[in-house]
Amino acid sequence: MSEMRKVQRSVVEGVGARLPEKRVTNADLEKIVDTTDEWIVQRTGIRERRIAGPGETTSVLATGAAQDALAKAGRSAADVDLIVVATSTPDYTFPSTATQVQAALGITRGAAFDVQAVCSGFVYAIAIADKFIASGSHDCALVIGAETFSRILDWQDRTTCVLFGDGAGAIVLARGEGEGKISDRGVLTTHLRSDGRHREKLFVDGGPSTTGTVGHLRMSGRDVFRHAVGMVTDVMTDAFAATGTSAQDLAWFVPHQANERIIDASAEKLGIAPEKIVKTVHTHGNTSAASIPLALSVACGDGRIKRGDLVMLEAMGGGFTWGSALVRW
Repeated sequence: MSEMRKVQRSVVEGVGARLPEKRVTNADLEKIVDTTDEWIVQRTGIRERRIAGPGETTSVLATGAAQDALAKAGRSAADVDLIVVATSTPDYTFPSTATQVQAALGITRGAAFDVQAVCSGFVYAIAIADKFIASGSHDCALVIGAETFSRILDWQDRTTCVLFGDGAGAIVLARGEGEGKISDRGVLTTHLRSDGRHREKLFVDGGPSTTGTVGHLRMSGRDVFRHAVGMVTDVMTDAFAATGTSAQDLAWFVPHQANERIIDASAEKLGIAPEKIVKTVHTHGNTSAASIPLALSVACGDGRIKRGDLVMLEAMGGGFTWGSALVRW
């Protein structure tokens, strides 16, 4: 009898996080803009968020999350030959935040680069790193979502400044072997989408090639909400179809933490039980590309996500971009 052919899988070995020191509650925001705690909680579920201080740049937060993830994985920086950082708020126009993390960790081999897909960035980064590892070209990746959105907020705009927070999360993704089954540990399937026609619904009104300035975040909240549920449920349905699984097979649903109403509506549409949803939006706010790994860090840290669990990740961001990743822990 011939041996079953092994397949390369990208296995999550550790999850880490780094949050800024400063905690800003809704009550704090009531003092600077015309809003209320009740209004924010009712519409978003957000109660507080972290805001980066002067020395807490995106690369500093990303490095802290990477170090935490490596420690949880029992790995050293010397093992890493790929760093993919998802961010829309880099330290510099260039070089990439990933190379800053690489230098801070003392890594001098392999590749390091950024991915810009806004809130979907971490899912995009997982898909990219998975393909590098599955191809055999790389062995161990740091996949990081890191943001300092407070730097691009208009703090006079009460409709946006109350929504976002800063932070970073990271996973160690390393090569493992599977049998090509859904019981394999690792990334089972990823599905990415984009539609650039929706730029004006969620964008930043500046950039090097247009205004020569950083600009501020602008959003049409109703339009984003209207598109979000349909888009993210489509890519999750694709993931189920690709693997022959269903919502009932999931142990955990870890969505982008933008708005509690979007999270609940997406889960309800797909029949995902409320007790399977990981939510951190109430304490983190919307941290864009950092939100999924931050939520993973919380759920792994408190013991909810365990080895062998089937976990669905999904996100939607400006552009529009959206995507899903189905992972066996």
